[in-house]
Amino acid sequence: MVRRALRSRSLRRIKVKVPGGRVVTHYKRRKPSPAKCGGCGAVLKGIARERPRKMQNIPKTRKRPQRPYGGVLCSKCARVLLKEKVKSLG
Repeated sequence: MVRRALRSRSLRRIKVKVPGGRVVTHYKRRKPSPAKCGGCGAVLKGIARERPRKMQNIPKTRKRPQRPYGGVLCSKCARVLLKEKVKSLG
């Protein structure tokens, strides 16, 4: 029987073959849900799907795309918003 803390279904069970030849179960935390667009709710591309501690350690350039509203809006919604802003200026 495993430890009580590991019996939770919030942990993923991964079967791993160890150097001794046995197959053991490793328990890992599940990945969070993917980031969604603030406008249309589509899954954002180019954003790492990691737990907060791991997100701290990855470089900023891998956390979100380098464009206006990167990591907040998808490219389609950002394009529409920028076009509207340009129209209102001119």
